[in-house]
Amino acid sequence: MCGRYILVSKLKKIEKRFNLKPSAIELPFEANYNISPGSFAPVITSQEPNDLQLFRFGLTPFWAKKPMYLINARAEGNYNKDNDIRYNGRLGIKEKPSFRKPFTSQRCLIPADAFIEGTTVEKLSKPFVVYPVRKEDRPFAFAGLYDYWLDKSSGEIIASFCIITTTPPPILQLLPHHRSPVCLEDSQEEAVWLDKNASTSDLEDLLRRRSGNRFNAYPIDPVIKNPRLNHADLIKPLGERIIKEFDYEIERDIELFGMGMTTSRKRRNQQE
Repeated sequence: MCGRYILVSKLKKIEKRFNLKPSAIELPFEANYNISPGSFAPVITSQEPNDLQLFRFGLTPFWAKKPMYLINARAEGNYNKDNDIRYNGRLGIKEKPSFRKPFTSQRCLIPADAFIEGTTVEKLSKPFVVYPVRKEDRPFAFAGLYDYWLDKSSGEIIASFCIITTTPPPILQLLPHHRSPVCLEDSQEEAVWLDKNASTSDLEDLLRRRSGNRFNAYPIDPVIKNPRLNHADLIKPLGERIIKEFDYEIERDIELFGMGMTTSRKRRNQQE
């Protein structure tokens, strides 16, 4: 599952990255190192593809009698119950009552700089930051769904979203973890996901792709489990990256900032 993620990019950078028009009003959005269920976070919807909006993380279907917090939607639906990482069969997401309508007409992009994932067994007791290695790939976008729910007791309309998950790419298999958010590869895939006229087969093709080769991961403190915490130290590395990125000839001190940002005052040799 993917229940925590990170978005620290500036608003202007997000707008430029996703080719959005500048917000007419200032969004109450700040860097968030621990976006958790119930948080309000930026999304780009198929209805308003040029605007950035703040929706609640945790989808409540329009037909629900009370609030729900569906944070993930399985691409396979009720299929692949054993979470076979090689599964390439039928996708049942559109068969689920909670996601049938959103999959057809209410898809969204969810901007992120990285996400938090635990191991299959220890979960967030052994968490990792999973991030794109190249800075130019941040922020990227999860494939998501959204819906609107009317709170009849207050008259308030709640706009909420969830992240679609699929089988894991190699980096998550190394943690190991049995699921992965669907991370769209580029602006072309993002455009297809938001296209109201996209065919079901084109959408399913996006959900089947699981390359994930542009990501790496490193361990962090389990204190990230506390959804009330939100500061940069939460993503400070506590160990080596899963996949080695650089070899260093260390002659002076090295500062490790996280998410692939490593600096040396002396000398660095990058391995191609």
